[in-house]
Formats: sequence, structure tokens, C-alpha cells
Amino acid sequence: MVTSNTKSYFRSVENSHRKYSSAIKKARTRQNIMNIYWRHKREHEAILRKHLREEMAEVNQLKKKIK
Repeated sequence: MVTSNTKSYFRSVENSHRKYSSAIKKARTRQNIMNIYWRHKREHEAILRKHLREEMAEVNQLKKKIK
């Protein structure tokens, strides 16, 4: 099921990957590339954590309705 939260998540991931790809192309050193990767990884994990938290809240809300 695709909800507005899911669409928002995919949009956020898409923007993150676009920034990452752009930055990688501009990188001049190996260290630069690794720093870009770690920054992207942190950002991606934060986006995922937020998305999963929103989904869990949605699930809990639905469970309350059923009780």
C-alpha cells in the first residue's frame, strides 16, 4: 500500500541520491569520495529511521481502531 508517508520517503531518498551522485562526480580525491559516502549513508539512515517511525505510528493507530 502506497501512502503519503511512503511517497514522501521515496522523494526524500531520491533527493538524497541525486545530491550524492552530483557530489561524487565533483569529488577530486579518494578521501573526498569516502566523506561523501559516509555523509550520504548517515542521511539515508536518518531518512529510513524517520520513515519507519511514521509507519509504526500508523500501524499503532490502526491497531487502536480495531480494539
